[in-house]
Amino acid sequence: MRPKTQPRRRGLRITAWSLVTVLVLAAGLAGVVLWQNSYDLDEQRVTIRHGSHTLNAVLATPKDLRKPYGLVVYVHGDGPIDASHGDGYKPMWEANAKAGYASLSWDKPGVAGAPGNWLDQSMDDRADEAAAAIAWARARPDIDSDRIGLWGASQAGWVLPKIAAKTPVSFVIAVSPAINWLRQGRHHLLAELRADGASAARTKAAIAKSDTTRRLLARHAAFEEYVKATHGDTDGMTADRWGFISKNHTADATQDLRALRGIPVLLTLAGHDINVDTADTERVYRKVLAPGSALTVKHYPDGSHSMVDQSVEQSDVRITLTAIFSPRSLFVNGFLEDQRQYLKDLDRDGNGS
Repeated sequence: MRPKTQPRRRGLRITAWSLVTVLVLAAGLAGVVLWQNSYDLDEQRVTIRHGSHTLNAVLATPKDLRKPYGLVVYVHGDGPIDASHGDGYKPMWEANAKAGYASLSWDKPGVAGAPGNWLDQSMDDRADEAAAAIAWARARPDIDSDRIGLWGASQAGWVLPKIAAKTPVSFVIAVSPAINWLRQGRHHLLAELRADGASAARTKAAIAKSDTTRRLLARHAAFEEYVKATHGDTDGMTADRWGFISKNHTADATQDLRALRGIPVLLTLAGHDINVDTADTERVYRKVLAPGSALTVKHYPDGSHSMVDQSVEQSDVRITLTAIFSPRSLFVNGFLEDQRQYLKDLDRDGNGS
């Protein structure tokens, strides 16, 4: 009987060590995830009054740096976005903190328990709430009121200049902003069809449907008319969303951009942006802000609309693993460092004060 017990004991030891190895590896991976998702900044939840409304916000501040801080106020793009954009803003907040700047962002109305409904807002409404947030920040002793600027992506391109027209700002960082709502919509439609390899017939049908939608919007048609005109093929359109588009589809930043003249502006554009016609955006910014202005343009050839590396964004597996194990690596190479350096340069050149 003895010869049989040795292999059994050996097998138990191997199983035990295998289990220990798995547990150690799991603990190590958990540690890596925690470390990679920890950021060198302090966060606090704050409440901002805006008339009869309340903004549920996050103020992210640098650690162990002399106050008062400069401030980057975040203006979201389209969609139901919370204050941290699902933690997607945190690598940027950290870059800001390294430059000596705090970051302020809030849940859109109706998101994460915030009161209201963001789909009820116009671009002017969004500018008003940002102006209220800036007024709140200026009253804080830990914020340098002369070093408050804006960061905005995509749809925020229609909001940023409206904010600057309402309240002084020291700088603007515009990420993938569009100029004209209808032109942007048509560009996005055609770019998606090309990316899908759509047939000529499918492209023609999609354009016809888009033209029908534009005609309905132009005459302020009700959502029920849209449903009827599309024979129920609404592509997920809801009554609230239709109301939002009806309210904002005439948006065009061209004239509003004049409010940014003389203000340092960093315009960041991606090489694989199918949402926005980046050539049109750059042309209008350069024309309106004029040669010799404080405009800086940065191109990221490998970036997508969200400034995520396009090769990563194309793979669900890669984007998930990167978000878990190395969230700072989601962004296209140079994006975070360039924003940190831009803020540092503003202070060095005296443009941020």
